[in-house]
Amino acid sequence: MPTLPLVPLPRRVAPTEAASPFPITSATTVSGDTDAAGTLAALLRTRTGLELAATDDGDIVLSVGGGGEPESYRLRVGADGIRIDGADAAGLFYGIHTLVQLIHGTDAGWIVPAVEIEDAPRFAYRGVMLDVARHFHDVDTVRAYIDRAAALKFNHLHLHLSDDQGWRLEIRSRPELTRAASATSVGGGPGGYYTQDDYRAIVAYAASRHMTVVPELDMPGHTHAVGVAHPELAENPVLDAVVSSGGPAPRAGEPYTGIDVGFSSLRIGEDATYDFVADVFGELAELTPGPYLHFGGDEALGTSPEDFATFVARASEIVRRTGKTPVAWHEAGAAPGLARGTIGQYWSFVTPVDGADERARAFTRGGGRLILSPADAIYLDMKPHEDFPLGLTWARGATSVERAYRWEPSAVVDGLAEEDILGVEAPLWTETVATLEDIDALAFPRIAAAAEAAWSPATSDAGDRTWESFRVRTGGLGPLWTTLGIRFPASPEIPWTT
Repeated sequence: MPTLPLVPLPRRVAPTEAASPFPITSATTVSGDTDAAGTLAALLRTRTGLELAATDDGDIVLSVGGGGEPESYRLRVGADGIRIDGADAAGLFYGIHTLVQLIHGTDAGWIVPAVEIEDAPRFAYRGVMLDVARHFHDVDTVRAYIDRAAALKFNHLHLHLSDDQGWRLEIRSRPELTRAASATSVGGGPGGYYTQDDYRAIVAYAASRHMTVVPELDMPGHTHAVGVAHPELAENPVLDAVVSSGGPAPRAGEPYTGIDVGFSSLRIGEDATYDFVADVFGELAELTPGPYLHFGGDEALGTSPEDFATFVARASEIVRRTGKTPVAWHEAGAAPGLARGTIGQYWSFVTPVDGADERARAFTRGGGRLILSPADAIYLDMKPHEDFPLGLTWARGATSVERAYRWEPSAVVDGLAEEDILGVEAPLWTETVATLEDIDALAFPRIAAAAEAAWSPATSDAGDRTWESFRVRTGGLGPLWTTLGIRFPASPEIPWTT
């Protein structure tokens, strides 16, 4: 059968006995799960302009509870219609998005090829991260990114809510954080923050798309903004620790608008620091129904190893006592007192450098697991090519779509079993990203490669799990992405369908 525009690649795709595709017309009807029917109707309206009527016995039947692995589904297109059975509501949701990918226009109208698909995810955690600290992104922009990610079967949204440039979440016990430290962003542009009601709205919207929000308040480094609001909690910038970009130098107590990293730290030895940690993560835990709270722990370059270890031990335990599972970047694996069960997020390269693999393995020895985010593969803020107007190049230069695709999660950190890997996450840092159009320009089409690494079978276990197959399948999604309003660049690496 011809290569179908399915990304991420399903576990199994086979033709059915039907001799011809199933037509989608103004007379097509849907029955079954009400929520799922509403989702499908909205997507079809956008994609085709057709209104899908609900009946008791539809041409498209949607059901939940057919058994199988969590988030799995079965989709069958035959002469008698279309049926999608989800093991749960999330599985049915993903099956609907697979169906929408299959719909394409012909001279005779809209059709769906006659196929049978059985599908389930490889990893339980499939994430995207949006940095709202370097540039603030409002609730509507976050919702739009949720829609884009959920359509590719991502199920976690990691929000990077604080950094040197700004604090972006209302903490009622610490009102100075947003009063004094939220108004600016990289380059001196406007900042902003989420009220607690804004944050709850994001969490609820994500849940309606079967996504869990993972909030991050980064510390002990990346905390210059905390020092603007609470100078008593922050050390002076350590300028000889800066990874410099040539921009403005940080000054204690003044908002920072550059993109250097490594210079800031909380005061590790002060009890007031841990009162602050308990306050902010206590409120964050109450606001967050999901199981994870991320406390950062990366690039504390001006902090001694001993102080860093002290902070990580105390902060991870504070998070654990909220009833949530702590998450930290892989540097925190160097701390012998890291709270048991903490999840590590690996951000070094596909081939580890500077001992990152050993720090990552430390999480699994402590009862935790790993989220893989190799920077030279799925950091979506890297330039796709050297001349691209947005993005950075520190992760081994520009990251092409092909490089974003050609990596295998199980091969990154030696000594890990498959069950040690919780999942895959594609971060989007926003030093150069100020608008939704910027997000689209850097994320697409490479976000599709990250989706396939997170959902699809390992490269050794599926014949079509190849670069050549992926680039053709992704190219077939161009018309769908266009109708969904995604302003993706037409990468020359992809043979786009017009």
